[in-house]
Amino acid sequence: MAMNPMDEKRTEESGTSPVGVCPMKASREVPHAGSVRLDREDPAFLAVAHEAYERMRKQGPVVRASFGRGFSDDLLPDGDKPRTAKGEPGSERYFVTRYDEAVEALLDDRLSSDFRSTMTPEQRAQLPFMPEELKPIAYSLLMLDPPDHTRLRKLVQPNFTARAMETLRPRIQRIIDRLLDQAESEAAARGESAPERRMDLLPAFAYPMPIAVISDMLGIPEEDRAQVHTWAENLLSAEGPSIGDEQRRGVLREFIRYLEGLFERKRRAPGEDMISQMAHFQEDGDKLSPQEMMSMVFILFFAGHVTTVNLIGSGVVALLTHPEQLERLLADPSLVKGAVEETLRYWGPVDYMGTPRIVLKDMELAGCPIAQGEKLTVGLASANRDPERFPNPDVFDITRPEAHRNIAFGKGIHVCIGAPLARMEAQLAFETLFRRYPKMRLAVPAGELRLAATSLRGFDRVPIFF
Repeated sequence: MAMNPMDEKRTEESGTSPVGVCPMKASREVPHAGSVRLDREDPAFLAVAHEAYERMRKQGPVVRASFGRGFSDDLLPDGDKPRTAKGEPGSERYFVTRYDEAVEALLDDRLSSDFRSTMTPEQRAQLPFMPEELKPIAYSLLMLDPPDHTRLRKLVQPNFTARAMETLRPRIQRIIDRLLDQAESEAAARGESAPERRMDLLPAFAYPMPIAVISDMLGIPEEDRAQVHTWAENLLSAEGPSIGDEQRRGVLREFIRYLEGLFERKRRAPGEDMISQMAHFQEDGDKLSPQEMMSMVFILFFAGHVTTVNLIGSGVVALLTHPEQLERLLADPSLVKGAVEETLRYWGPVDYMGTPRIVLKDMELAGCPIAQGEKLTVGLASANRDPERFPNPDVFDITRPEAHRNIAFGKGIHVCIGAPLARMEAQLAFETLFRRYPKMRLAVPAGELRLAATSLRGFDRVPIFF
């Protein structure tokens, strides 16, 4: 299904109940979101997701929703969008729709990120066998609670402070300039000249730039990067089998063997990079296990990379399809921070958390009772369009004064560790692209742009003239 980024609809009167009041307080029940099934891996769902989130917000700050492959959009007005009802029956859980309640949930330590947290030893023993190559993904920093989460995060946090980011700025700028110089050279070889040169922004720029940056930070040697990037392309591609299939598991095994060798080299001859830090980390006699090291590299290399790719691609599309906003940026480049924050709010890379939080003890959220053992998902994209927090939320406005309050990267102890890096990369990317190519424009009608079939919100192609 094609998505038209120009098709905006201003939010109607919210009709919401007061904050903190269960919308069905008399019955103490949480409303059910009709027959809607959420599927963030379906581009057809993502194309209409914000309309569905709007209807869900009106039902209440916390609703019951179904999650699974395929979706039904019965929450949408009749005839508003094409409907599908394919896919397997979804698993139901609580879904947080509004901003204040989303922040409250993300900060609540009664919600666990570890899917094993409420399991008995017997239940854990009955978990399906997991191949070794999948464990660094399944048991990553994203899915741990304190104290393990605290210990691992403390190791890498200093690399993502504001001061550390400033030291990276010249290096990131050099990578950006090199990639754009290369794109210009390739266009010249095809006989193209400005402003009619063609480029697909994603493979030519938005994809390789953050991979080069994180490779520098991790300490992957220059001579190995071509192979590492090939593995990354195979693992991150929106096409082909899922990560659990044998083809990608084979790629994972190759990448893991390479990293194991690199870890050993860094132990013998450490540098000033993050892998060297991890290889030599020790606190109170405690070292990182090989699986913990592998997991940290995967999180830093993959999770941070894909969100940056989509942030850059979506931001460029948003600016090119909102010419009045682009004119503001061209006239005042200092608005670039606002452009990045508004992109995160308006088209953030993550619609909702793929891994639900587990309720550790009976609790209430917005006055609604939620029992121990239940699962809860925070709707990041829905919260970022909550009209109670962001007036006229369906309008893209790079001068929005509180756009930086968005929760696109989460909140609390699990806030995305690479968020400062992603923000800086996007700021430098926008600054450089529109400074060098002020006449840049889409090479296809906006209505032909399509969302990628991945678990993140982003376009599969962004062809431009530059």
